[in-house]
Amino acid sequence: MEATFGIDPSEILHISAKSGKGTNAVLEAIVNRVPPPEGDIRGALTAFLFDSSYDRYRGVISLVNITSGQLCKGDKIVSCHTRKKYEVTEVGIMHPEQQPTGILNAGQVGYIACNMKDSSEAHVGDTLHKMGEPVKALPGFTHSKAMVYAGVFPVESSDFPKLKESIKRLILTDRSITVQRESSAALGQGMRLGFLGTLHLDVFRQRLEDEYEARVIITAPTVPYKGKKTVIYRDRTEFISNPTDFPDLADATFKVVEVQEPVVNASIIVPEEYLGEMMTLCYSCRATDLNHRYLDASSSSSRIILTCRSSGYASFDYEDAGYQRSDLSKLVFLLNSKPVDALAIIVHRSLEQTVGRAWVKKLHKVIPKQLFEVPIQAAVGKRIIARETLSAERADVTAGLYGGHYERKMKHLENQKESKRHMKKLGKVELPQEAFFDILSTKQGR
Repeated sequence: MEATFGIDPSEILHISAKSGKGTNAVLEAIVNRVPPPEGDIRGALTAFLFDSSYDRYRGVISLVNITSGQLCKGDKIVSCHTRKKYEVTEVGIMHPEQQPTGILNAGQVGYIACNMKDSSEAHVGDTLHKMGEPVKALPGFTHSKAMVYAGVFPVESSDFPKLKESIKRLILTDRSITVQRESSAALGQGMRLGFLGTLHLDVFRQRLEDEYEARVIITAPTVPYKGKKTVIYRDRTEFISNPTDFPDLADATFKVVEVQEPVVNASIIVPEEYLGEMMTLCYSCRATDLNHRYLDASSSSSRIILTCRSSGYASFDYEDAGYQRSDLSKLVFLLNSKPVDALAIIVHRSLEQTVGRAWVKKLHKVIPKQLFEVPIQAAVGKRIIARETLSAERADVTAGLYGGHYERKMKHLENQKESKRHMKKLGKVELPQEAFFDILSTKQGR
């Protein structure tokens, strides 16, 4: 901790939450080390909103820190971020449950209810002030934005109303999720949700399954409209998060000048024995300017901090490094020469062959056999980069024939071939929902 954070070892508290050893020292340290709250009780009201929850009877309950002024029941307040106005119906402190007091003074932390109906209006970091007393918003507020988007579809199409209601209830306690209606030719009606990361997505999926018994299909996660891959046109700039909307770069009618993706400056702390594997992982994610330095010199547990510049999404410390031009392409999958929109993904051109072959092989395993031969293809534009052929399921049309001339059997077999050729020409291969569930699982082999 001294090497990483520059902390004086004498200030470190030795405690055990399991046994309770040293926990009294924590309370004493809070009193001695944490400065008392400051604020002018006679100044204009500024309330810092740092958390909120939803109550079905009272609406949104916000937790606030009063940095100056007074907040009383009946006051009319305004949000600095949304500019919406509310009337305070209840004020109190947490002791430890909600205890109404009717007033909060500067330096106090408490809760308020103000007839806020939609939890999306309560932005963490927002500043509240009294109507008619405009104040400057407290510094540090940043609006949370989704970093990963994915489509959520019910396994059974008839369960969409239930899924929609389940998602609506879950986002009441998680304002960082964005919701948009989506329709897929292959999967039917669904919702396109934006998450802070892939772990956030996985937790949300698990809550849907555990709390609402929802069986869902999650499409391959992609980046948001204003986050990762930006398609710049000659006459305008567009931000695309849905691979279905990504243009064919080989088609001149789109007039694409360049494709950009975001990059970050990442910092990863790793034990020395895992340095090699971590560097390999960084390079596999197209990291550049990779360097490292030792945080401590202990022979038993030396740790190293890696810094690199990379794109993609992961859970580590990083800072936005803007956008850079990148060679990206839209990878689509075709069944019997017909594209499946829900399987489209955006990949770097260096990964076209690898990802295309892996997904085609996986499709070959999960698609049920048809009465005709089905080509399974991965394509970039009009170029086929991978292919597998699903053999036809053969029905024995000669099983009921006993005796007779050989040409009689051949006639039945030729009729069968002709029928299969006709079905292949007109037939549509339906990908079962269970197959989508298997392909679009978290372990996609990307």
